[in-house]
Amino acid sequence: MAVVYRDQTVYTKGFGVRESGKTETVDADTVFLLASVSKPLASTVAAGAVGRNAVQWKDPVISHSPDFSLKDPFVTRNATIADLLSHQGGLRTGSGDLLEDLGFDQPYILSHLNQQPLDSFRSSYNYSNFGYTAGAQAVADAMKMSWEDLADEILFKPLNMTDSSYRHADYQKAPNRALIHVPAGDRTWVAKYNRDADAEAPAGGASSSVRDLARWLRLQLASGSYDGKQVIAAEALGVTHVPHAVSGPPATPGARTRFYGLGWNVSYDDHARLQLGHSGAFNLGTATAVSMLPGEQLGIVVLTNGWPQGIPEAICAGFLDVAQNGEPTVDWLSFTAGVFQQIHESEKPKVDYSKTPDRTQPARTNTFYTGSYTNSYYGPLTVAEEGGALEFKMGPADKTTTFRLAHFDGDTFSFNSIGENGNGLAGAIFTPGSGGTASSVKLDFYDETGLGTFTRS
Repeated sequence: MAVVYRDQTVYTKGFGVRESGKTETVDADTVFLLASVSKPLASTVAAGAVGRNAVQWKDPVISHSPDFSLKDPFVTRNATIADLLSHQGGLRTGSGDLLEDLGFDQPYILSHLNQQPLDSFRSSYNYSNFGYTAGAQAVADAMKMSWEDLADEILFKPLNMTDSSYRHADYQKAPNRALIHVPAGDRTWVAKYNRDADAEAPAGGASSSVRDLARWLRLQLASGSYDGKQVIAAEALGVTHVPHAVSGPPATPGARTRFYGLGWNVSYDDHARLQLGHSGAFNLGTATAVSMLPGEQLGIVVLTNGWPQGIPEAICAGFLDVAQNGEPTVDWLSFTAGVFQQIHESEKPKVDYSKTPDRTQPARTNTFYTGSYTNSYYGPLTVAEEGGALEFKMGPADKTTTFRLAHFDGDTFSFNSIGENGNGLAGAIFTPGSGGTASSVKLDFYDETGLGTFTRS
């Protein structure tokens, strides 16, 4: 973690180890995956481009990214960079995420967002990684640079953030990096996964150290200035710090409304002081948080390399609580742990495929299910017999993923969901056709927005 106060980095320290079971310890220069703390970094980069008059917040995305397309032509024509960086483009939460889990790259994912259903344009708030990515990519397109190079030029190099990058390859080759961890089930942790978020780089693909991020916090708290030099135009940066969307209406008459700016959660405390913050999480093993009280010139960043449980959020909230009140007013660890437990519970499958029905119908012969199926969003799917059992393959042609099928009931089979959004067993429900074979198969895990049905070729 690192703490910044009155334009000085007053505290940096590492705790724990970079990899469970090994001795290399974490320090202020250890590189972590940031997950969604990448978003306020990205809006800082975008503000730099706005300050250079290369782009404006209200520019339609399509004016810089001609291939940009959403399901509603009106939204396609009118969605601005600010709309997408504040999650108001209408894309539903998670749109495109499952394509990323399958290994599709950014161009494929962005080009298929036009099949996703939309909620109300500019009057709904849905947290969308790939909507955010499209907005940030428009800034890079306007500058005629890759997003990764743009971030280097506008932010990382001017602040000497040498441990920071939007390229997963840079994280992988960092000699002092924290591997990501998930619980092993026996109160131990295991570095099991590699989380490559290049496809959503502006929204979740950054990596950095707390020493670097402390420099960025100093810039944020100094209205874009760093060591006496104006790096980001103050007016452009200020636009990222004000409410653009209602992210959470008050739950009770005494509660306060929560807002989203451009890459920042925006709120106000009991004394009407502005508070800015953002969390980041990968279910494959990362949890991060950053919080600032601009009026007090105070900021904190906490990075962890473990499955999200609310720990960095609790540390940030507890720190600011003590700073404002002299002592904790809430048991923050317990509070955030409860919130994250509710989140994890809500993400469980709607059908428990681990429990076999009391009365099951047998499956048909394997040839009834085998064959090739098509889907305009996810691409082709092939069902084949292997060793007497069924399996299917889907994903990019050069790196398909194989899923083993286990019979559940009748024409329904189960398979293990994968990736960042994987949540256990999912269902493959085959529909009989007229020719003695299945005419289609619906994968319920991939059907959250109605795009999960594959039709026999």
